Amino acid sequence: MDWPSTLSGLFVGLLVGMTGVGGGSLMAPILVLLFGIAPVTAVGTDLWFAAATKVVGGVVHQNRGRVDWQVVGRLGLGSVPASVVTLGWMHRTAMHHVTSGLTLKALGVVLILTAISLLFAQRIQAVGRTAYAQALIKRAQPIATVLAGATIGVLVTLTSVGAGALGTAMLRYLYPMRMKPTVLVATDIVHAIPLVIIAGSGYLLMGDVNLRLLAQLLLGSVPGIILGAYLSGHVPDRVLRSGIALALVAVSGKLLWS
Repeated sequence: MDWPSTLSGLFVGLLVGMTGVGGGSLMAPILVLLFGIAPVTAVGTDLWFAAATKVVGGVVHQNRGRVDWQVVGRLGLGSVPASVVTLGWMHRTAMHHVTSGLTLKALGVVLILTAISLLFAQRIQAVGRTAYAQALIKRAQPIATVLAGATIGVLVTLTSVGAGALGTAMLRYLYPMRMKPTVLVATDIVHAIPLVIIAGSGYLLMGDVNLRLLAQLLLGSVPGIILGAYLSGHVPDRVLRSGIALALVAVSGKLLWS
């Protein structure tokens, strides 16, 4: 057994189960920086890692009645077609063979956006609760959710990052009064399942998935995300998110200036 990769899977799975974030935003950089995996292969492998961990976490959350299926459907209407179109563009332009440097830069930028969304999550939700925002959101909520899903679909397909922290940040703004934190996490995880499976399938067809490494990661992540899902709500969310955000800032700096 490859203990470093298995322990990495356990650590990331635990964070995903507790917060709904940390999967792509931490695993992809871990694969690139610690294991020396080519960036495009890291993205493809991470997408399947995310698929497996999110399916397990989604089942646990659904069994506890936490998923808002209407919001899942709205997000999926945007994210799934956006992912398919992005994969088609990548295949047509041979974008999956792009230089590693460009892939690293794109990943670094998305990690910074993810860190910002984590650090200012409460402020984003507070803005969404203002009277003006509520009136605007009420009229535009369905279409805005579809557009948010489309944005997530593109980002996740290109970098494997965005379904967690950026997804929850968008939901905090669009549904500030509707979902409790545990429901928000569960809804975000379940929405990401078909998205990462579709995106991961595209990378698999292009030969950019390390299946052996993926198996080692899953040995740790599956028990990690089950434990994390049951711990969700019992560990201070703000502390966890702040810690993840600071780690992402450091990692993004390494990627952008490597």
